[in-house]
Amino acid sequence: MEIWFIIVVTLCVAALIRSISDVFISSNPVSSKKKTKKLPPGPPSIPIIGTFLLLRKSFQLEPIIKNLKLKYGPLLALRFGSSLSIFIADRSLAHQALIEKGAIFSDRPDIFPIPRLFSSNQKNINSSSYGPTWRLLRRNLTSEILNPSRVKSYTHARKWVLTNLLIHLNRHSSDDLVVPVIKDLQYAMFCLLVLMCFGDKLEEEKIKEIEEVERELIMNFTKFNVINFFPKLGSIIFHKRWQQLTQIRQRQEDVIIPLIKARREFIQSKKQKQSTKSEAEAEAETVAYIDTLIDLELLEDEKRRLNDSEIVALCNEFLNAGTDTASTALQWIMANLVKYPTIQTKLYDEISGIMGPPEFNSFEREINEKDLQGMSYLKAVVLEGLRLHPPGHFVLPHKVTEDVELNGYLVPKEARVNFMVAEIGRDPAVWEQPMEFKPERFIIDNGGKGYELVDTDITGSKEIKMMPFGVGRRMCPGMGLALLHMEYFLANLVWNFEWIAIEGDEVDMSEKQEFTVIMEKPLQTKLKPRSAPK
Repeated sequence: MEIWFIIVVTLCVAALIRSISDVFISSNPVSSKKKTKKLPPGPPSIPIIGTFLLLRKSFQLEPIIKNLKLKYGPLLALRFGSSLSIFIADRSLAHQALIEKGAIFSDRPDIFPIPRLFSSNQKNINSSSYGPTWRLLRRNLTSEILNPSRVKSYTHARKWVLTNLLIHLNRHSSDDLVVPVIKDLQYAMFCLLVLMCFGDKLEEEKIKEIEEVERELIMNFTKFNVINFFPKLGSIIFHKRWQQLTQIRQRQEDVIIPLIKARREFIQSKKQKQSTKSEAEAEAETVAYIDTLIDLELLEDEKRRLNDSEIVALCNEFLNAGTDTASTALQWIMANLVKYPTIQTKLYDEISGIMGPPEFNSFEREINEKDLQGMSYLKAVVLEGLRLHPPGHFVLPHKVTEDVELNGYLVPKEARVNFMVAEIGRDPAVWEQPMEFKPERFIIDNGGKGYELVDTDITGSKEIKMMPFGVGRRMCPGMGLALLHMEYFLANLVWNFEWIAIEGDEVDMSEKQEFTVIMEKPLQTKLKPRSAPK
């Protein structure tokens, strides 16, 4: 009772302050100039209280916004406390904001308590303000880790992770066991990103330890997310949950900081031995993401180096951004291949037409990056999966840096702007039967001579039809790597196994919001090896 009394009093005081503020603005000739243009339409609400009433049954925003969109249209405004949030579900409006007026829409709002804690006060790429720190961190990632030559240097890591995954799955197929697809995909993706992040010398036991501390937050994301709806008081109202969060963060540092220190020593030792190595040997050594962070200097902070806690935050971002998004997208794609076996057959026919059949009980051969280039239907399957089932139904919120007009409405300075990725990718004005899984949208069938991929720009530079990686200056820098990982694993999984629905257990496409938008009922299948004994 005491906690709810505090909440009610706080809400009433906030409403009173807001009302007084509105009276002041309306009587102030300078401030009232901002009132010449209307805000986007939205439900009337008393600050904080109105929003709280909207969320009283559920802290899931998407169904609420989708219902409001039916009434108010694809551009609507909603108040969360004293801040204004704008939601955009129209592709042309998204293009105006993110491309035509990209500089104004590229900042990030002050973040909520949980991401602030785990980003070391916005010292990562996703949450940094649009400025020198963001440019430095993003440029470091794209030039040092995501450039084509560096991505190619992790070929052996991809092959190692794939082989282990195929051996594990083959064991399940020989025993006729049910395969819990998402767990296997998550672990494979996580292993690969750990090797890219910390170097390729980690033992599997250490990888599992890192996974345990990283997934602890993700698995309880819904439970903790309620704190974000009360940015000022959440850590007080939900004190026990906040304590649990700080303990999770401490465990992450306890596991990762020793790896940072060990890698620092390794790099120092390598520098001392560099003079004795040939240029070819030096180039052959794999560079880990953490290597690029150790000597990185923050330009806006008297050129100081990142501290260990900030490096932990960047490692968290690297691991989590690439694990759950890719594994979730792959699970949705596999679910559609199981549900529609004719599509799976067409995909296998394309793969085997290029590679031949897989060898019996041997995983030495793989479909590599070069082989993927000729697989147009594979790429279409991946694109259709990302269109229909983007792992995130919203991109991370943007913030406008000055008053700006959009579709005749005022988007005021400091407003949070949210783009509805799933709604844009499922727009019936763009996509025929948008809720159907149809990879054929993205290809031209050359009549027995294979498929030709339709030119599809998912960067949104010319127009936006789908935006699973976001669009514009804050677009996900890992798009190329994510597409490679999805194509690589999908091709090898379908080439080696037939993925079969469990009799009497129909594939359920219902969605559930967690860290990403996952299958409410996780996919389970049976496997049949494609190869046969000679």
